[in-house]
Amino acid sequence: MDSRTVKHYLPWVVAIALFMEQLDSTIINTAVPSMAASFHVAPLSLKAVVTSYILSLAVCIPVSGWMADRFGTRRVFGIAVAIFTFSSVLCGLSLNVPMLVAARILQGMGAAMMMPVGRLTIIRTFQKSELLKAMNFVIIPALIGPLLGPTIGGLIVHWLPWRAIFFINVPVGLAAQFLIHRHMPDYRGDGPRPLDVIGLVLFGTGTALLSWLLEVFGAHHIEPGSAVILFLVSIILLATYGWHARQTRYPLLRLTLFRVRTFRVSVVGGFITRLGLGGLPLLLPLLFQLGLGFPAWKSGLLMMPAAAAAMGMKLISIRVLRRFGYRRVLIINTLLIGITICMFAGVISTTPIMLIVFLGLGQGFFNSLQFSSMNSMAYADIRTADSAMASTIASTLQQMSMSFGVACGSLVTAWYLGDLQQSDQVAVTGALHYTFLTLGGLTMISSLSFWTLRAKDGESVSKGIE
Repeated sequence: MDSRTVKHYLPWVVAIALFMEQLDSTIINTAVPSMAASFHVAPLSLKAVVTSYILSLAVCIPVSGWMADRFGTRRVFGIAVAIFTFSSVLCGLSLNVPMLVAARILQGMGAAMMMPVGRLTIIRTFQKSELLKAMNFVIIPALIGPLLGPTIGGLIVHWLPWRAIFFINVPVGLAAQFLIHRHMPDYRGDGPRPLDVIGLVLFGTGTALLSWLLEVFGAHHIEPGSAVILFLVSIILLATYGWHARQTRYPLLRLTLFRVRTFRVSVVGGFITRLGLGGLPLLLPLLFQLGLGFPAWKSGLLMMPAAAAAMGMKLISIRVLRRFGYRRVLIINTLLIGITICMFAGVISTTPIMLIVFLGLGQGFFNSLQFSSMNSMAYADIRTADSAMASTIASTLQQMSMSFGVACGSLVTAWYLGDLQQSDQVAVTGALHYTFLTLGGLTMISSLSFWTLRAKDGESVSKGIE
């Protein structure tokens, strides 16, 4: 393959697949009432449709790096997109809840391989001085997918049967397959390594259990004692994996990569930052609908300025990082994100729409700059031979941080709401305002995680960019 052609089309290949994955992870939420009516079940019983996808992701992401090294990036990525597309059709054709859950598990397996393998291919194809441009392009779908999901899902369910939310993946998946076979390079590991089955069981079980607890928290009534026991079991399993990884020659996730400062700060700092950011796609629609009394479609439209700003960010982020460096950008930008989140606490029924739009633009711009910076800096000092492992670790913790972020937002809101009725509009609005202040403060504190960076960290990525 001609390298220039590959570099031109590869970001499109990965971006299309990631957009399909990220859109699908949120679009289903707006269709739950229609699906429940179709299956003649209570909406709450469809929680398994969402959690099964999350659990499948949590279990399968860690093995994606091993599969890419063993079978090649092109084959694994192509199979992942094929599985995701085929399972989307099965979701749309499901006749009952068990069939839909089984199809969602299969869909999660495909999605679990797309993100880390796509990121790995980008890292292997582009030189480090070119990496930021490529990452900038690929990260946009991951940012706008969750924002557009509720809006697109609401429009589809309003005009079409709920099954259409899954069928829209078919033409996207076919287009991705065409590009994969024409422009996707095929990278493999330096040598075959055995699959760490024990590590997969320990880490997969611990992560799946923890993700399940976070996903269902607040949606089901779980006895506090049972929840604590399950939480401790998941922590013990993950801690046991940490011990196991230090004893085996070929661990599932090589934790020694955290000795690389830029990788450690990027992954861990990103995890902490997402604790405050992760709940916004859930909390902002609640504020718009319950606090401002907007209909669902208008609430969805108010999420779009953030998506537009995320796309516009790439026009200046490269120059910003080249001029100020990763350390200064990440510290200041994290503070700005926290301030923006806090400002949503001042949004009330009399707040001008243009001010809300302006806040959305700021949120989307700062968030996009944050994730582009963290995702590109993570690989600044990673050797090519370790790129598959690094991509797998980063993708795994990113998925876990998303679950933690949603759970954190829900927990804080529930704590402020206390014993007040969720139907009390004033009480819910007040609780949401306090939640935004809390999450904004937490985000600002998370900027401390980037203080350990050095002024020249990440220059291998930002230096020489034109």
